[in-house]
Amino acid sequence: MSPNTRKRLQPAVLVAATAILSTPVLAQQPPPVGYPVAGPYVSLGGGFNLKGDESIKNLSGNLGVTTGLSTPNLTFGTSIGAAAIGAFGYGFGNGLRTELELDYRGNSFNKVSGLNRYGYGASTSASGSEQMWGPMLNVLYDFNGLIPMVVPYVGVGIGYQRVHLSNFGAVGSGTAAALNPTLGSNDTRASFAAQGIVGAAFPIDQVPGLAITADYRIMGLTGTRTYNAALAYNTPAGRVTRPGTFEVGHQYNNTFIFGVRYNFGVVPPPPPPAPAPVAAPAPAAARSYLVFFDWDKATLTDRAREIIKEAADNSTRVQYTQIEVNGYTDTSGTPQYNQRLSVRRAEVVASELVKDGVPKEAIAIQGFGETHLLVATGPNVREPQNRRVEIIIK
Repeated sequence: MSPNTRKRLQPAVLVAATAILSTPVLAQQPPPVGYPVAGPYVSLGGGFNLKGDESIKNLSGNLGVTTGLSTPNLTFGTSIGAAAIGAFGYGFGNGLRTELELDYRGNSFNKVSGLNRYGYGASTSASGSEQMWGPMLNVLYDFNGLIPMVVPYVGVGIGYQRVHLSNFGAVGSGTAAALNPTLGSNDTRASFAAQGIVGAAFPIDQVPGLAITADYRIMGLTGTRTYNAALAYNTPAGRVTRPGTFEVGHQYNNTFIFGVRYNFGVVPPPPPPAPAPVAAPAPAAARSYLVFFDWDKATLTDRAREIIKEAADNSTRVQYTQIEVNGYTDTSGTPQYNQRLSVRRAEVVASELVKDGVPKEAIAIQGFGETHLLVATGPNVREPQNRRVEIIIK
């Protein structure tokens, strides 16, 4: 990636991140299942890395073919490479989390610019690769409830990276073809590193704690790294190899990672409570009142009127479908006479109920004579408990 491309890419990423974080939200959304992240978690991801062109300084040890310059303006050019990241972290339950990351990035060399000043020719191809790996300590913050179904996050990290030039080789061409110069290195150095992270997680509701992640990371290495190198070229006396060193300055890596993250210990939300069964309303319990009569009488006493008034008043406080008024006698007298007497007693009570405000059409009158005795007796017995009318509110 050229310096101009990198300069255009970095501001664009910063503008995009600022736009995400400053977008007005009409209403705070509830966080998805498994958020905020709380407790330990692991993450794995893979993607690709675009490495910025790296500058080469202080080419020493007479590594130049035709000149003795010690500070040429050289740069490495690389192709798009692979990247992989794994991390173990801990969420504090308030959006903040920290993690220890182990990363890998690998990019193949495709050119070295500037070696024409050393007689390598105007166009210099390159081979080999640069591999980088190491630990990073990151601090991140999740913006829970900012966007439905998505959790954006930002973070920063510091760490240490080992950088290996694997079989690096720059082969001369053009006017230097007869010399067949080859600049090579197979060495490893290390640098402190820092990175910025902008990404988003997409929680999987069906698996609480699991989320798909996608993020962009820009990593820079500090200081310079001095690599051992060797120059080989043809001479009239034969091929000569010169040892030496060169320094590689600051470099930037633009890394795009897609992965998964799992938060341990997330308890699935309890299922919504089942609706309570709606019990059919129990039928209202029947309420009954007993009105007693003197022997061979169908007239109401004062106490009888009080009981009938109570029954009438209570009928207005409950929902009823019918009021039954059932008359009875004792066993004295003939069955035929007792039947007629029981009906008269029931009619007297029904009339009193109507007088006390009960609709006449709501009353059902029956006479049962000397049947259904309240107190069992033999024939021709004057039992006061059997001379009665029963008011039943249903």
